[in-house]
Amino acid sequence: MLKKVLKISAIVIVVFVAALFAIPFLFKDQIKAKIVEAINESVDAKVSFADADLSLFKNFPNATVGIEKLIIINKAPFEGDTLVSVGELNLKMSVKELFKGKEEPLSIQGISSTNGLINIIFNKDGVGNFDIALKDKKDEDKKDEASKPLALKIQNYKIENFTFRYIDQGSKIKMVIDSLNHEGTGDFTNSKLDLTTKSTAKVSLDMDKMNYMKNVKLTLDAVLGIDLEKSKYTFKENKALINQLPLEFDGFIQMTEKAQIYDLKFKTPTSSFTNFLGLIPSAYASSLEGVKTTGDFTVNGFAKGELTDTTVPKFNIEIASNNSSFQYPNLPKSVQNIVIDTKIINETGILNDTYVNLDKLSFRIDQDVFSAKANIKNITVNPIIDAALKGTINLANLSKAYPIKMDKPLAGILKADVTTNFDMASVEKSEYQNIKNAGTMSLSGFKYTDENNKSMNISTALVEFNPSRINLKQFDATTGKSDISINGVLENFYGFMFKKQELKGNFNMSSKQLAVDDFMTSGEPAKAETKTEAKPAEAMKIPAFLNCTLNAKATTVLYDNLKLQDVAGTLIIKDEKATLQNFKTNIFGGSIGLNGAVSTKEKVPTFDMNLGFNQVYIAQTFTQLEMMKKIAPIAGIINGKLNSTIKLNGNLDAKELTPDLKSISGDLLGQLLSTTVNAKNSTVLNSLTSNVKFLDLNKLNLNDLKMALTFDNGKVNVKPFDIKYQDIKATVGGTHGFDQNMNYTIKLDVPAKYLGTEANNLIAKLSPADAAKLENIPINALMTGNFSNPKISTDMKAAVSNLTTQLVNQQKEKLTQKGTSALTDLINKNTKAKDTTQAAKTEKEQKTQEVTKKASDLLNGLFKKKNP
Repeated sequence: MLKKVLKISAIVIVVFVAALFAIPFLFKDQIKAKIVEAINESVDAKVSFADADLSLFKNFPNATVGIEKLIIINKAPFEGDTLVSVGELNLKMSVKELFKGKEEPLSIQGISSTNGLINIIFNKDGVGNFDIALKDKKDEDKKDEASKPLALKIQNYKIENFTFRYIDQGSKIKMVIDSLNHEGTGDFTNSKLDLTTKSTAKVSLDMDKMNYMKNVKLTLDAVLGIDLEKSKYTFKENKALINQLPLEFDGFIQMTEKAQIYDLKFKTPTSSFTNFLGLIPSAYASSLEGVKTTGDFTVNGFAKGELTDTTVPKFNIEIASNNSSFQYPNLPKSVQNIVIDTKIINETGILNDTYVNLDKLSFRIDQDVFSAKANIKNITVNPIIDAALKGTINLANLSKAYPIKMDKPLAGILKADVTTNFDMASVEKSEYQNIKNAGTMSLSGFKYTDENNKSMNISTALVEFNPSRINLKQFDATTGKSDISINGVLENFYGFMFKKQELKGNFNMSSKQLAVDDFMTSGEPAKAETKTEAKPAEAMKIPAFLNCTLNAKATTVLYDNLKLQDVAGTLIIKDEKATLQNFKTNIFGGSIGLNGAVSTKEKVPTFDMNLGFNQVYIAQTFTQLEMMKKIAPIAGIINGKLNSTIKLNGNLDAKELTPDLKSISGDLLGQLLSTTVNAKNSTVLNSLTSNVKFLDLNKLNLNDLKMALTFDNGKVNVKPFDIKYQDIKATVGGTHGFDQNMNYTIKLDVPAKYLGTEANNLIAKLSPADAAKLENIPINALMTGNFSNPKISTDMKAAVSNLTTQLVNQQKEKLTQKGTSALTDLINKNTKAKDTTQAAKTEKEQKTQEVTKKASDLLNGLFKKKNP
């Protein structure tokens, strides 16, 4: 009997489990249809989702409907803007809901969602993008709940990793709540309930391009008393943290048809100065455990009134501390005499009437006292700022009094005595007469070493403030092998800081020695033993906000393996473009002039440069400059000097800003001066002389030789030019690629006397008149392959044929003249004439064969070929 019961039980369990797997497939289409129907009957927007699924296991015995990649995109006037994007949305409901008919509503008990974005936008006309309800449905009387495809009877909900964006284009307010995690538990089937919530998020707030909060960490655990009929939410038990600053709330928020009503109070539950340290963002703070504090720090405030399209609740936030101090454990110094007196107040309910009074902020480390004060008003229409800084800070004491996260300690003395008073409209319009700046700021003895062990030492920096500009009176610094001194003016500093306008400047820089490597960042890849993947290198960009000019002089500039002397020029940076004007330097025994530009405005950076070389050593120029080595690799074996002009333009690698050789186009005009050839170091020339025996390149005369090159699509085209070698004329031309593959021709016009001993012996037998009649012999050489492995070929057979033809033609002409003389004798001596004519003919054939053989043997011997 027991076995039978067990058997039946097992069968039931198997059938039940099988049903749990099968039911989702049976009802999947029905669930999809209900979701689509609910969407179509509710919203006027483009809605899509990747899939909808059903599970009986996630929340057994309840069913879970899952929707993947739900996206809601606005129509006009916000065409294309994403309103909602959800990675995953899960709806929890009773299993019996699956058996309801098509017209019956599904009752939802719980909602959970992950990886979402909610993007709320108000345009300049005050229209919001969230108003996507169908207009004909919006104005109808509410129908019975039974007629709706979905009904809400929520008992719990949860969202993870959400981002909430709020943008008001009219008032220029942008708020971002990032990394939002929120969950709540309560029975929404009751009109009154207590909702237990937990929330964490990071908040950033910008108003009119000014940042007020950036990634401020918020935490709130609260029990909210909810009255659904009145839409009223009352704070009961609650605990909030701003970074690590604790706050408690009391009061309520109520939603009405035309406004949100606020009656809230908040305060710090304790008055310890530890509260202030908790307000500092965690990225700049440390654990508060063991910190010794004296004095107090309190935050108190209220918000009371209505939030409407035109008003905000009246509020008052007071932040105060008096004669406080703190000292971290294991740090030798303390911060003392801390005074904070700040108020943020709105007394009218009009947002623009909000004002901020930082009446005093001061502290002392050792004997150094630093203080600040500021007032801000008219914040939404035209913010007016009045501020002052005064005091001294020994930078070395900062890390001794506060746990600043630095690899290397700072050193230096900062002194400030600065006042400023300005309004944003004057900044934006550059109306400097309305800007009141005064005072100085200095830094001396500054020392900083980064994580790559590169150090920067600023002996003196002095800045002077006036209404229209900031004067950099003096800046003297050393780093690595470099020293620099800079002075100049910086304009529109406030426009850059607050309105993201151009930062304008005009500076003069001088240096005894400037090593470019001292100012370059290293891009070392991640070590193999670390599991963290190296981040892909970002494209290098010239900052769009820079509009400045730098006049520079340096006695010596070290760049890679180059040492440039007496460097001078002007660098202009504007519109993501760096322009170099009148750049000059002494190098390679001569001088180089440069004008050019680099632009990173487009996706593919470009460059355009004109260079002038004056009396530079050829060998150094074409071996130490990588670009010149690519243009003319063979020039490195030429001793002498060069005058040249080069025009170059092309694309740059976006990450390294190095030239893309395949994109380069331009031309080169050059003249060689006092030159000799070191042929032993050239594989190409050695191969050429081994194939053309009479050439001795040590005797080659290249003085005053002028050349013209063009380059495009990764190839260099050398226009044909003539070289004089004793009384031999040579014409050279062809192409080679930046990949070093080549295709060159050399046309030689060679007198017969250079064809060896046998040729000279043969010429000696000729009369001077006959020898003078011999024409030069053309020989063509073709150079292919590449510069490290050249292939040389010559037209030997054509040269043999040419010389043979000349000698044969000369003999023919002589014999013809002899035959004409003998013809006279034929008239008188018929029989004898016949024999004489036959003898002449035989002699002529023998002479022709003999000359042909000698010429062939001569040329074959010249080019090391044996006549078979």
